[in-house]
Order: sequence, then C-alpha cells, then structure tokens
Amino acid sequence: MTTSFYDVEELKKLAIKKVGKNVLISRKASIYSADKIEIGDNVRIDDFCILSGNISIGNYIHIAAYSALYGGKSGIEIQDFANISSRVIIYAVSDDYSGKYMTNPMVPEEYTNVQDEKVLIKKHAIIGTNVTILPGIIVEEGTAIGSMSLVKKNTNAWSIYAGIPAKKIKDRYTDLLELEEKMLRRDVP
Repeated sequence: MTTSFYDVEELKKLAIKKVGKNVLISRKASIYSADKIEIGDNVRIDDFCILSGNISIGNYIHIAAYSALYGGKSGIEIQDFANISSRVIIYAVSDDYSGKYMTNPMVPEEYTNVQDEKVLIKKHAIIGTNVTILPGIIVEEGTAIGSMSLVKKNTNAWSIYAGIPAKKIKDRYTDLLELEEKMLRRDVP
C-alpha cells in the first residue's frame, strides 16, 4: 500500500545524513543536499516543503505544508517540540539587497555578498503561518511567533511576538513543560 509519506526504505535511498524513528516525510517535499540534513525521532514534514542546506531537526517536530528552510552553510537548528506552521520561510542565507552587489545563486560568488548565519529555533517554540525568519536569528525557548510576522531580531524566552517587524506582545505560559515531562515519563519503560 502506497501512502503519501516515504517508507523507511525510501527514506534510506534519499541519503539523508541522519533519520530517526517514526519520521514521516511527504513524497511531495523537496530535499536538497540531503547529506547535510539530520532528522530526529517523531518528525513529520508535510507536502510541498523545501529543505535545503545544513539543517538539524530535533525530536517531536512538525513542519507544515509549503514551508521552506534554507540552511546554507551555517545551518538551521530546530530543537525538540518546536512547531513550524504552514508557509513559514526560514533563511540562514540571504542576498545583500543594498545594490552594492549582485544577487542570486547563478552569479559567481565574487560578485555577491551573501549573508550566511545560523538560525536557532529553540525547544517548544511555535512559528505561526506565513512567518519569515531572517539569518542569524535565535528564537528562544517557548517563544510563539504570530502569523504573518517578520522576525529580524532575537526573541525572549516564553514570550509571544507578532508584527512586521515582530515585537513582543506578552508573556507565554510555561505549563506545557509539565506536559512534556509527563509524556516523556510515559514513554520510558
């Protein structure tokens, strides 16, 4: 029976650097530089997602449809229990738009000025639909980013952000930490 997700043998053929247990990747997702991508346990990547460059995905992660992660050389790290909603774009790389340099990957490197800085999405962060995250950003633990926000500065832990550019609008509850502990205790024999 064929499903919309790759089976274990098909995942092996993709030559992803590391794939954990219970990983569901849509057959309609696009994966570039698979040898630079690490995926933990209990991960689901939905239709029409793009993963490119150095990417490290922790455990219990969902990346919803139409999201794109451009890791470049510096990479994107998504820690455990983070959630990437639909149509999210995370850039660890970006062209220089100043006009002093040329842009796009088809132009020789000596004529461009590509910004390449690691993006870190920490544990229990939730990124709302249509959010854009720029290179070098740290989304701290428990941060929630509201839909259609532009994240161009690091966030504070356990805070809710929204807007263009994203700004803190209030604190976020930490109750889910108790739920995590309870769930993980349940999984231990």
